[in-house]
Amino acid sequence: MIHEHHHHHEHGDECHCGHHHHEDEALTSKYEQALALYDCNLDDEQVQKEVDTLLANHLQENNTVEVKKFLLNSVELTTLKTTDSEDSVLKFVEKVNEFDDRYPELGHVATVCVYPNFAKICHDTLENEDVEIACVSACFPSSQSFLEIKVAETALALKDGATEIDIVMPVGKFLVGDYEGVADEISELKAVCGEKKMKVILETGCLKSASNIKKASILSMYAGADYIKTSTGKLEPAATPFAAYVMCRAIKEYWEKTGIQIGFKPAGGMKTVEDALKYYTIVKEVLGERWLTNQWLRLGTSSLANKLLSEVTGEEVKFF
Repeated sequence: MIHEHHHHHEHGDECHCGHHHHEDEALTSKYEQALALYDCNLDDEQVQKEVDTLLANHLQENNTVEVKKFLLNSVELTTLKTTDSEDSVLKFVEKVNEFDDRYPELGHVATVCVYPNFAKICHDTLENEDVEIACVSACFPSSQSFLEIKVAETALALKDGATEIDIVMPVGKFLVGDYEGVADEISELKAVCGEKKMKVILETGCLKSASNIKKASILSMYAGADYIKTSTGKLEPAATPFAAYVMCRAIKEYWEKTGIQIGFKPAGGMKTVEDALKYYTIVKEVLGERWLTNQWLRLGTSSLANKLLSEVTGEEVKFF
């Protein structure tokens, strides 16, 4: 299903000169009004109890080879290291190419995820055109820079062949309550992406409370996110079932109110097959079957692909 961007609010004649104008009050209330449509006053202990109960009741039924194969096809195979080079990224992509020959019956990973300067090498060497090329952009992982730099980095990644862009929500702005600043920046970057999918990373470990995670989810979707993603993987704690549950609840409410389907990507800290199964279970129970395709659920990881592959094939495999 092509995802129409009806939810990207037009800026009209809003000015970007940095001075405060009287329209600012109307704008602030626009985001406050959007948040007011959702219950963002959540009790952390209650949320944790709901998550624990959900997993206790449903995790084991999803512990099947079919589900693990599906999760393998939802992996965003990721390399985001300071030591990455053209050589190492080339080898990384060649593994993905080789996978098709070695395991033709197992489909393929959903995405390769790299820094923007490696978009071109992925674009030039990736043989399977169904594998997306995601680039982390906009001064990942801190998101602390000038908007002009973030825009330029995103545009260059897309020009070089990125088919998806992952950005980090400006967490500092969010934490001081500058919701307008958060939403404007996300919409501006979505405008650069156009029809290409943009994932907004909330860095839930910095948001801490369920209420903050819910608000950040709603704001990001309202401002133009195509997916919301838990974490960069560069800070602890990264993805947690608690954060995933709150985000999926927000996605569901947003869909009920707007009819717009937003994807979900847990990332960071996923070490075991059981971790992946927990996220699958939360998505299945909160969002339902409609989200159980690798179009709408992605897993950001580098270490997990081999473990999933080992359990699917029934032998210890160190392929990726």
